[in-house]
Amino acid sequence: MLYRRMESTGDDLSILGFGCMRLPQRGGRIDEERATGQLRDAIDRGVNYIDTAVPYHMGTSEPFVGRVLGSGYREKVKLATKLPPWSTNEREDMDRILGSQLEKLRTDRIDYYLLHALDGKSWKKMRDLGALEFLDRAKADGRIVHAGFSFHGDLPAFKEIVDAHPWQFCQIQYNYLDVKHQAGTEGLEYAAAKGLGVIAMEPLRGGLLGGDVPPEVRAVWDEAEVSRTPAEWALRWIWNRPEIHVILSGMNDEAHIDENVRIASEAHPDSLARNELELVRRAGAAYRGLMKADCTGCQYCLPCPAGVAIPACLQMYNSKHALRDRRARWNYLTFLGGAFGPPSLASLCEDCGACVERCPQRLPIPSLLRDVASEFEGPLAPSMVWFLKKNLAVRRWWAKRGLEKQE
Repeated sequence: MLYRRMESTGDDLSILGFGCMRLPQRGGRIDEERATGQLRDAIDRGVNYIDTAVPYHMGTSEPFVGRVLGSGYREKVKLATKLPPWSTNEREDMDRILGSQLEKLRTDRIDYYLLHALDGKSWKKMRDLGALEFLDRAKADGRIVHAGFSFHGDLPAFKEIVDAHPWQFCQIQYNYLDVKHQAGTEGLEYAAAKGLGVIAMEPLRGGLLGGDVPPEVRAVWDEAEVSRTPAEWALRWIWNRPEIHVILSGMNDEAHIDENVRIASEAHPDSLARNELELVRRAGAAYRGLMKADCTGCQYCLPCPAGVAIPACLQMYNSKHALRDRRARWNYLTFLGGAFGPPSLASLCEDCGACVERCPQRLPIPSLLRDVASEFEGPLAPSMVWFLKKNLAVRRWWAKRGLEKQE
C-alpha cells in the first residue's frame, strides 16, 4: 500500500480509502459478516482511511463501522464522517448530531470531520448557523481532530467555501469525466494551492466507469500497450495527480478489493506516460460523444421557475445512454419524483426559456427536458413513484428497527 502525507494534517494516509456507502447487503440490510470481513481485511492490508456518514445505508453505516472498528481496529485507521446540513436547523443540532455520531461509532473523536455535500445554498445555511465556530470548538475540545467539507456544487461556490475558513481538507467528486463538473480540475488545483488536502470520491462514477463499458470506449483501451481493466485506468488517472491524497472506493466485492489494493501499491503520482494520458482523454471523449446533452452541471440554469432539477435530469439522461446505467430511470424517479422533497421532474418544464438564456453552452434545455420526460416518465411514472416512496419508507422502518435491536 502506498501512502501520501497530507501536510495540512501531518497524517500519512493510504491512497486507497474505504467508503462505507455501498457495503454488501443481504435482505435489504448490511451483510454484517461479509462486510466486516471485507473492511477488516482491507485494514489489515494497509487501508487506513475509513469514510462513512449519517445517511449511508439508511442510518446503519455509522453503527456498523463502530462495531467493526472494535478489537483494536479503531487505532489502526483515520475515521471520517460528516455533519448533514439537511438535519441541521440550529446551532444546538450540531453538537447533538456529533454526540450521536461519537456514540454510534464507539469513539471519543472523529479524525476527519466534514460538512456534508455542500453547495452554495447549504454552505450559506451552515455558515449563518455558526458551523465554522462549531468546528473550531469541537477541534479545541478534542471531539474532532481535522475539519473539512465535501462538495457537490459549482466552481464559484467551491472557491468561496475554500476561502472562507482555514480548512485542512476537502472532498470532491473527481474522475476523468468530471474534470469540468462541480469543483473539477480547476477546483482541485485551487484547493491544493491553498494548502488543503484533497480526498477524491466517485472515482468510477458509482462503478459505471469500471463496469460494462461501451464498445467505443473499449476500443480505446484495447489500443494500450499495457493491458489494464477500465477500473484500473480510471484509478491510476486520479492517483497520477500528486494533489490527490486519498481515493474513496465504495468496495463491496472481494475481487474489487483485491484489484484496488494491488493498484494502490503501484500507482505513484506522475507515473502515467504522455501516451497513456492521451488514451484516458480519448476514452473520456468517447463517453462524451455518447452523451445526449453536453451539460457540465454548472447549475447556471437554476433556479428553474417550475422547480425542475435541470442538471440532475440531464445527468441521469446521459448516464443511461453513455454509461449504460441500468438504474438511471429508478434513480430519476426516486430522487426527482418527490421521495426526498418536492417533485422536480423534467415534465414540470413550462418552456419559459429562462434556462437557455443562462446556460453557458446554450443548450436547448426545454427540448432536452421533453426528451428526458419521454425517456423516463410515461403513464406508469406516477405508480412507480408511489411504489418507490413506499419502498423507501419500508426500508427506513426496517433500518430503524435494526438499529433499535442493536441498541
